Amino acid sequence: MTEISTDITPAIVAEHGLIPEEYQRINTLLGRAPNMVELGVFSVMWSEHCSYKSTRVHLKTLPTKAAWVIQGPGENAGVIDIGDGDACIFKMESHNHPSFIEPYQGAATGVGGIMRDVFTMGARPIAMMNALRFGEPSHPKTRHLVSGVVSGIGGYGNCMGVPTVGGEVNFHKSFNGNNLVNAMCVGLARTDKIFLSAAKGAGNPVVYFGSKTGRDGIHGATMASAQFDDASEEKRPTVQVGDPFAEKLLLEATLELMATDAIVAIQDMGAAGLTSSSAEMADKGGSGIELDLDKVPQRETHMTAYEMLLSESQERMLAVLKPGREAEAEKIFKKWELDFAVIGVTTDTHRFIARHQGKVVADIPVTALSDEAPIYSRPFEKRAPMSGTPAYDKARPVLASLEKLMAAPDMASRRWIWEQYDNSVMNDTLQHPGGDAAVVRVHGSKKALAITTDVTPRYVKADPVTGGAQAVAEAWRNLTAVGATPLAVTDNLNFGNPQKPEIMGQIVGAIEGIGAACRALDFPVIGGNCSLYNETNGEGILPTPAIGGVGLLKDHARMATIGFKREEDVVILIGETKGHLGQSIYLREIEGREEGACPPLDLAAEKKHGDFVRGLIEAGRLDTVHDLSDGGLLVAIAEMALKGGMGASVGQAAIADAVGFWFGEDQGRYLLAAPFAEAEKIVAEARAAYIPVAELGRTGGDAITLNDKDSMALKTLSAAHEGWFPRFMSGEEIPVRN
Repeated sequence: MTEISTDITPAIVAEHGLIPEEYQRINTLLGRAPNMVELGVFSVMWSEHCSYKSTRVHLKTLPTKAAWVIQGPGENAGVIDIGDGDACIFKMESHNHPSFIEPYQGAATGVGGIMRDVFTMGARPIAMMNALRFGEPSHPKTRHLVSGVVSGIGGYGNCMGVPTVGGEVNFHKSFNGNNLVNAMCVGLARTDKIFLSAAKGAGNPVVYFGSKTGRDGIHGATMASAQFDDASEEKRPTVQVGDPFAEKLLLEATLELMATDAIVAIQDMGAAGLTSSSAEMADKGGSGIELDLDKVPQRETHMTAYEMLLSESQERMLAVLKPGREAEAEKIFKKWELDFAVIGVTTDTHRFIARHQGKVVADIPVTALSDEAPIYSRPFEKRAPMSGTPAYDKARPVLASLEKLMAAPDMASRRWIWEQYDNSVMNDTLQHPGGDAAVVRVHGSKKALAITTDVTPRYVKADPVTGGAQAVAEAWRNLTAVGATPLAVTDNLNFGNPQKPEIMGQIVGAIEGIGAACRALDFPVIGGNCSLYNETNGEGILPTPAIGGVGLLKDHARMATIGFKREEDVVILIGETKGHLGQSIYLREIEGREEGACPPLDLAAEKKHGDFVRGLIEAGRLDTVHDLSDGGLLVAIAEMALKGGMGASVGQAAIADAVGFWFGEDQGRYLLAAPFAEAEKIVAEARAAYIPVAELGRTGGDAITLNDKDSMALKTLSAAHEGWFPRFMSGEEIPVRN
């Protein structure tokens, strides 16, 4: 008989992140009051982090299917077919709250967790990406957070021998109290060796392997579902501690076990640890599960059932094996010097049962933890998008503004960061950080995968629908710009408190925009993560629905990069330029304001322009491409020049507004560079297809020259671009933005 607790007070319920109505629902589902262990189990399984109770109703509207999608949302990671029997498995998840409290371990365990999500599906990880957001550079905690997070990502990924090939880093005051750490992992598997988490059948052994269970990470999922306040430092004990060397052993041992046919189902122990992994496997398999917690390998003495079930200790996995294969599996894990234990069995009872010291400490219907978890259609308020065209000084010198922009925190070179990551290990990285998308070869083949992460939070704040769509469109553009066919995305929805109608309106709007763009661009969502309650003392972050995109190059010999390559190449602009400066980097960094409408988005034009550019790359006619995004046209030219070590002389006759022309952030645009004869053909073909196109000038020299008169040396731009991050991280005082 299950132990019943009578000392659960309203205060204890609240401490577990449950509201009174949810606690009453638990009583109804059980037909009695829960004990403390059961309360803990419900608290993590019904947390926002695990149940998506505020977003699930809206996430169902996203497009998730395509002919090449093998596995969509609902598993540890999504899976796409990339031909020749090869599958790409990828996912992006957040570790925001832990990284703010303990930046090194928070970021490190975020990397470890997302890798386990991928290799538990049967894939060998081949690349890592990240999307990082920090507070103002002048904030007293920002430098510490940047240092710790970057060290944690590099330390874990480098030890695992998986290259970190790119990402994005931004700064804004809204992240002063909540940094964002989103980690993405991409892996490769064979299409006939994909492993799922559905624990079907009764009488199958449930096995635990990896590292021992300790008291770190208890209630991590609950903490990730709560907003911060001034006492957040007290939550340090809920941050997990990672061991990348143990994870490397776990990876190799797991893949070795997968080479047998012993596995029925497998799941990593991530958020909510042993509880979520076992309950989710039983739920997906339509079975029940019984656990004997006395058999769980323990790192600390006298651990309680509550602690073992809720611990988020790292480098642990749970699997269901075929009967009689336990010894075979144990031999593999002992060889790799990892713990292995048979800790339970699947049943046909459809119940989650845990025993400890001879007593039943939890007895819960499996569906009570999954299907019966609360789903809220929270009230939301869709505010009118920000509007208006901001005023600005049209006479301001363009090249002086370019130099300042290239040294701005959001635009400066990230070399200081990515030089701490091993981005070449495995020897398959074809494009390193600093381009539009990373490119990693599918080992032993002509194929390659292109990978990117993108979102512009200031656009989403101004207009959630357009901003959500723009994040997808920019990911699609970045993949296209290297020559890849975009195939699928994973999302990481970072927002504030969903119980505020305005914030819920941002969430609903962003999901609407993401869905519209994914449908228009044939770019399905195959998985993702929601990170809500990113607030401190009631102040929320900029809405940040990060998009991780993956595309395929069928022949990596035909690939474009951003750097200028030849003297006298013609610089060509694809797409229409209207000089949109609302919500632009220029407006913020030069004029000191964040206002106006975000740039409009034409998804049909996006697809038409991108398909045109990609076709040229695939045909071997084009090897120099850069998409236009933050900073607009002149920033993109400067980036191409700095990457190639070669200048350019560019201009346009009769520009009425030079500031808008050179720095506007109009969407759907690409810069190309090609030899004269090929360039003339490209321009003619674009015009014939009714695609806006303009010849801007020629490459060459050691400066950026505008209209044959104003010039800035590349060495001046390079010093500005490369200098900010090293100065910032060395402790130089950073002025407060206007």
